[in-house]
Amino acid sequence: MDYKVDMENKVKKKSALPNVTIWESCDASISIAIEEFSEQSAPYSTFSRRYPILRLIKEVIDPAVVAYMKTLPGDYMGFVPGAGREMRYSEVTRLLGFDIMVRVQRQLLRHFLKTRDKHTSRDKCFIATLESLADLIFFCMYKQPKNSTAAADINLNTQRRQGFCEFCGNLTELSSFIETLMTGKPNNIELTEEIKFELSHKYCTEHRPQLMSGEWNPAYKQAKRSLTQFNVELRRLSLQCALRAIPNAQSGDQLVDAYFFQYMLSQTLSPSDKAELRNLARLMVDSKLSDNKKKMLVLQKFGFSQYEIGQKLLSRKQLPMTRQAVSKALSAIRKPFLLSG
Repeated sequence: MDYKVDMENKVKKKSALPNVTIWESCDASISIAIEEFSEQSAPYSTFSRRYPILRLIKEVIDPAVVAYMKTLPGDYMGFVPGAGREMRYSEVTRLLGFDIMVRVQRQLLRHFLKTRDKHTSRDKCFIATLESLADLIFFCMYKQPKNSTAAADINLNTQRRQGFCEFCGNLTELSSFIETLMTGKPNNIELTEEIKFELSHKYCTEHRPQLMSGEWNPAYKQAKRSLTQFNVELRRLSLQCALRAIPNAQSGDQLVDAYFFQYMLSQTLSPSDKAELRNLARLMVDSKLSDNKKKMLVLQKFGFSQYEIGQKLLSRKQLPMTRQAVSKALSAIRKPFLLSG
């Protein structure tokens, strides 16, 4: 059964923190801990040195998780990040980063559903408890301190902090290695300082600056040149999938906004699908899907002929485009970016 559908059938959710849920059937001690976390969390964030949110996780959530794990058989440990290594929940989160922690937990839960879940009350509680904790960690990733005046002045590369390559949706080399380590495959891997030094914490294997031969990586150079446009497309995609009911890409052009609106109607992405959105933005840029091509596609969708499209759009020489130029541009657009219907 599909993981998402299975989860919806298993549990219902109730409100806890803003944007956080405590799942029905969640362990009582964990529920209480999350509510206590909620009451104390106002000044805490990932950006604050005085009130680091990891410290609050350590003080409030860790004891509840330790107590809950003691009530479970030993074979459940392998489905909780770090539990088999006797690491506290806050320690694993600090090591992995918030985004990777959520990814690892989801992956382990899928494995639990496929291999261990017997639909008993204990299994339902286990699933609901870990889903509640995963929602809490996801909330912490974007948590801003209440009444903070410093947050706006902090220059942080949040995507790098989350473990993504600066140019796409793949994990950085180091983050990918840590994710593999925490999910237990392959065996007998230790995160040594040498490995930390060799693996990039900014780029994935595809986009690392230098190849193993020592030569400069062409993919890195190309991605570096197009970084600004990549961030533009990522922002547009994220805004549109956050509000699907109306054009919301905020591009500054109605036709471009209309393209993103029409395109997202056929997608199931949500703002939390950060890796998929980043990879889609990278593909848009690498495919040279310019704003002019987006306008052509949406005008074609609205029933305009190629000649009419050309009359509405300007060429690089600031003249109306010919029908032949429009035809050539449309034929060069990759299939994933065509509008259905």
